[in-house]
Amino acid sequence: MSDPRDSAEELDEAVEDLRRHLLWQEETGGRALLVDAAKLSAERSASLRAMMPPRGAKAPAAPESPAAPESAAAPEAPAPHPAPMPARSLAPEAPARAPAASRAEPPAAASKGMLFDVPQQAPPYPGPLPGVVEGQRPMLDEIRRELGDCRRCKLCTGRKNIVFGVGNPRAELVFVGEGPGEQEDLQGVPFVGPAGELLTKMIQAMGFSRDQVYICNVVKCRPPGNRNPEPDEITACEPFLRSQLLALQPKVIVALGKFAAQTLLRDSTPITRLRGQWREYQGVKLMPTFHPAYLLRSPAEKKKAWEDLQQVMKIFGKQPGSRT
Repeated sequence: MSDPRDSAEELDEAVEDLRRHLLWQEETGGRALLVDAAKLSAERSASLRAMMPPRGAKAPAAPESPAAPESAAAPEAPAPHPAPMPARSLAPEAPARAPAASRAEPPAAASKGMLFDVPQQAPPYPGPLPGVVEGQRPMLDEIRRELGDCRRCKLCTGRKNIVFGVGNPRAELVFVGEGPGEQEDLQGVPFVGPAGELLTKMIQAMGFSRDQVYICNVVKCRPPGNRNPEPDEITACEPFLRSQLLALQPKVIVALGKFAAQTLLRDSTPITRLRGQWREYQGVKLMPTFHPAYLLRSPAEKKKAWEDLQQVMKIFGKQPGSRT
């Protein structure tokens, strides 16, 4: 027969293992379990110690009698080194309450510099500008006066000119780009650099002239170094874009590139999957396609962009090569 002191030492080790396990349970939401289990372990340890002979005393020899049936056997000591209890088996003993959030699994950090990557649900459209009544058609010059010498975001610190928009104030076809580049910032007019030259050719191939359409951008000031516009910059500028589109009331909007498409559609789907599919913005038909700057870097994609623009031409009853 083993010495009860050995069993007590093994039980102490098991209790310590259980205590460490329960501390971990407490940190991950099982606080109530620690008190109950520790109390149970202390009671069992005290019970076993009471059965032990005084230190130095010889343990009594086992009686030489026939083996007793299992039902009459003395209480069995806990098995040494029990495996740590899984959290799921302890859960029913916990009080009914909302489980605490696990500190072992912090939420994933939001991606930076990507439009609408963080929120799973799209934010609402911004309200109209001050002085613009919802449903009432404002005038473009009123919107430009409201914009003023805009200081609503950090882009104002490096710009040379605000690039508001250009074209026919009654245009049925509107092109919305991303933001001004170097030449646009210098001249205060959208799409006048190399990407603008390509856009002009695209418009002409559709059977329009630049004077017949309207061209604007999501942000009105140039991002430094032609970097992508950041979410706070888009948020500051979007009410003006929305008011421009409300004033224009076009038949079709062509969203050039991912930032224009994702901003207007409240959709973080890549432009490679958005393009070529008819969508709607506030009841207006919208066609997403590639940005002219991207087409300059990837000429092989021009064919896809032309296919997108041909769908727009059908809305206006135009055929490739026709002119108004």
